[in-house]
Amino acid sequence: MKKYGVKERLACRVLGQHRSTQRKAPKGRADDAALTADIIALATQYGRYGYRRITALLRDAGWLVNVKRVERIWRQEGLKVPAKQPKRGRLWLNDGSCVRLRPERPNHVWSYDFVEDRTHNGRKFRMLNVVDEFTRECLCIRVDRKLRSSDVIDVLSDLFILRGVPGHIRSDNGPEFIAKAVREWITAVGARTAFIEPGSPWENGYCESFNSKLRDELLNGEIFYSLAEARIVIEGWRQHYNTKRPHSSLGFRPPAPAVAPWPAAPPQPASPATSTVADKPTMH
Repeated sequence: MKKYGVKERLACRVLGQHRSTQRKAPKGRADDAALTADIIALATQYGRYGYRRITALLRDAGWLVNVKRVERIWRQEGLKVPAKQPKRGRLWLNDGSCVRLRPERPNHVWSYDFVEDRTHNGRKFRMLNVVDEFTRECLCIRVDRKLRSSDVIDVLSDLFILRGVPGHIRSDNGPEFIAKAVREWITAVGARTAFIEPGSPWENGYCESFNSKLRDELLNGEIFYSLAEARIVIEGWRQHYNTKRPHSSLGFRPPAPAVAPWPAAPPQPASPATSTVADKPTMH
């Protein structure tokens, strides 16, 4: 106090502070470190709890502590209850998969993802799979050694021309999918992006299911000696998957069954012999 030319008695009276505080150095309790560690652990585990609930949990754990001490440590450590997050509804399907956006019609929601495999010489190649979530049809499998965001745009642009622009496009959070060029291009053509939550592959359940079938029914049983061979065999399997393979969720029908060639062949006229027999009166 003398440093500022003010007597200790006067300064304490003005501040409403007892003079003994100037003579005794504050001492922390011996168990402060352990208590702080337990408070931080509980706050981490129960992110929506404030210091009052944390105090109750500490008492249940055997701590003899009051709410003021917990509040002091709470503020000292900079802990606080995070702002409430907006609710996000989840739609659970019969097969246990969870999606935030449920397809309602063809071309409503497309999803796409990467699958990786190797040729016989050990070199990696990647597949970009695009699936219509409503019909379960595999729209495209792009096979190449490397696939970048420009390849994603190239595949989607071809599909948009052939099938029209879908309402939403669901994808992973990988670098190929969140590339700025891809997002801007999808928005520019009139579609909406629907990225899944990180670490939640079940939200992209349709494409994940297709990927597992592709690996189980084809990739695990084939040896590809070249990239060209892989492209031909994989495309053949995709055609079979769309047009012939029974799909349990579609009543054991294929996603896009093959239709008869158009125009259909006209019915052939009956032969003269058949007509004569048919027109001959029956003898009774």
